[in-house]
Amino acid sequence: QVQLVESGGGLVQPGGSLRLSCAASGGIFSIYAMGWYRQAPGNERELVAAITSGGSTNYADSVKGRFTISRDNAKNTVYLQMNSLKPEDTAVYYCKAERTLPHRYYWGQGTQVTVSS
Repeated sequence: QVQLVESGGGLVQPGGSLRLSCAASGGIFSIYAMGWYRQAPGNERELVAAITSGGSTNYADSVKGRFTISRDNAKNTVYLQMNSLKPEDTAVYYCKAERTLPHRYYWGQGTQVTVSS
């Protein structure tokens, strides 16, 4: 069982930056693919960015060039650096850990990001 705890959310003005962190415990962090998802009110949860155990990354088109996902296996932590934030980035951001063979996935509790002036 893997536990995930997100932090770093908050209120920021348009154009500002935030860095989210997701600390993992209870498993071998390095073998998990990690992802950041978000869900705005009335919307489905969507993938924002993901990073494989090998360090390959992919991003939603809406955040390319503005957000960067990274991981520190020594600290069992994945990060999401968010720059040039827009009001439409407002959502609850969730961390997900996923492995194959056997297939398992785990979610964090989420952290609120609000972009508003």
